[in-house]
Amino acid sequence: MAPGSTAPDLVTGAAPAGSPSALFTPLRLRGVTLPNRVAMAPMCQYSAGPDGLPTDWHRIHLGARAVGGAGLVLTEATAVLPQGRISPQDTGLWSDAHVDAWRPITAFVAGQGAVPAVQLAHAGFKASTYRPWSERRGGVPDAEGGWTPVGPGTEAFAPAYRIPTALDADGIAVVVDAFAAASARAVAAGFEAVELHAAHGYLLHEFLSPLSNQRTDSYGGDLANRMRLPLEVARAVRAAVGPRVPVLARISATDWVSDGWSVADSVLLATELAAAGVDLVDCSSGGVVPSAAVPVGPGYQVPLAARIRREAGVPTGAVGLITEPEQAEEIVAGGQADLVLLGRELLRDPYWPQRAAARLGADPDRPAQYLRAWE
Repeated sequence: MAPGSTAPDLVTGAAPAGSPSALFTPLRLRGVTLPNRVAMAPMCQYSAGPDGLPTDWHRIHLGARAVGGAGLVLTEATAVLPQGRISPQDTGLWSDAHVDAWRPITAFVAGQGAVPAVQLAHAGFKASTYRPWSERRGGVPDAEGGWTPVGPGTEAFAPAYRIPTALDADGIAVVVDAFAAASARAVAAGFEAVELHAAHGYLLHEFLSPLSNQRTDSYGGDLANRMRLPLEVARAVRAAVGPRVPVLARISATDWVSDGWSVADSVLLATELAAAGVDLVDCSSGGVVPSAAVPVGPGYQVPLAARIRREAGVPTGAVGLITEPEQAEEIVAGGQADLVLLGRELLRDPYWPQRAAARLGADPDRPAQYLRAWE
């Protein structure tokens, strides 16, 4: 852990004495305590206006999961710059107007006992695309509100995507400063934790992976150079949010391609991220090339989180088709991860944490308005 940080309360393989469930024990990260180990994973909603401001959709979407009992509620990928959005309908945090728009949302989430957190992102060469349910696919042209994306080089993610402009040294500095400024705004907006998005083929992951980073300057080539930008961002964000606020980082622990980013690389990255002030590594995978063969199945990314936790000695979060309470309990109680992030399962059932607590014999705080459901 970085100097001045507070070590998290790690699960050691079983629930604490007097508690029937490891999943429903608190997790302390710096000055913030999560009431349980269930987190809502960041999930893009593609429902903001062209200015990136969150709407009532976001207030209800995020608020419902807080009412449902998630200990940590993460926003969708929220852009640090307008050109860092995945689509023109993504949320952002690049201005004070965004701070004002996020405040009532974070206040409601916190009021339900959950910890509101924001995932800060830059989409890199995957920016300026149509949202998934659009009739069109690929890059959005300027005439329809799109823009020229940026990346480590000038190759597009896929043929239908827009050709990016390669970031130069000045452009890289702008990105680092934008992450730091957005982090400070996040704290002002009421977010109690910040996650850096360095996964799924977005900008920070693009610099990490040898499949997308062909640079020959100090930001490309060997592993240390490819890690330079994410680590610069991590250090800048830690300085911006201060010593109390937890900083998480979502990484793609593997590209699922033999000559791409590997789990061994991720162990080294996690170690360096922790030294830079990151408190927990959220372990996802893939996304930097469309051709990767990802072995999707129940809990398929849990071994990635377990290995990074074990070999790097850092707290981790597990995500990926975790659907059953017993499955989530085993992950945490068995020391495979310190936090379980749910995505699609929480879309299907915002009240999954409440159901899971009942099944696992835990007794979490429940909204008084809903107590009759558990009588």
